[in-house]
Amino acid sequence: MNENIGIGSRIQHSKYGKGVVINVRSDAFQVTFIDSGYKEIPVGEEITVLDDMAPDTDMVSLYEVEKTLKKVLQRWSGISETVSLGDKWKGGKMILQPGNTGLTAKEISIDQFFYKIVMVRDRVRVMEQRINSSNLDNEEKVNLQQYITRIYGSLTTFNVLFKLKEDQFVGEKGSGD
Repeated sequence: MNENIGIGSRIQHSKYGKGVVINVRSDAFQVTFIDSGYKEIPVGEEITVLDDMAPDTDMVSLYEVEKTLKKVLQRWSGISETVSLGDKWKGGKMILQPGNTGLTAKEISIDQFFYKIVMVRDRVRVMEQRINSSNLDNEEKVNLQQYITRIYGSLTTFNVLFKLKEDQFVGEKGSGD
């Protein structure tokens, strides 16, 4: 009954909802569910196959499947990813020194500031996804997308804080933002 389920099969589970098989073992299917995250489903447990992908001898690595599924789930679920602060900034602080000498300086931890920057990035991404999936005509979507790109470009100043390059902001290439 479940022998044709391979990596990439889409399934429906009565408790966890819809998901995609990311690995197949002899005793269980490892599945990433849209609403429930990663779960292991025993081979004998009742599942409905929505789109089967027969096991293939030329299979993609589990790492590649996880990486792709992570991107899909983040894009459509609104769940933010874990983004790491560069090691050299951990435990650091920012000091905002006003030009008026009669005012006191403000200190904020870099970790806290970085968290706020990542939240801004995540909210801009959600806005971008909502624009792209909206009923707006294509010309209006393109116009709004250009604003989103400019926002990312303005935020590239903060790329120095990110540990991994793939987490950084990217604006228009060569625009000088």
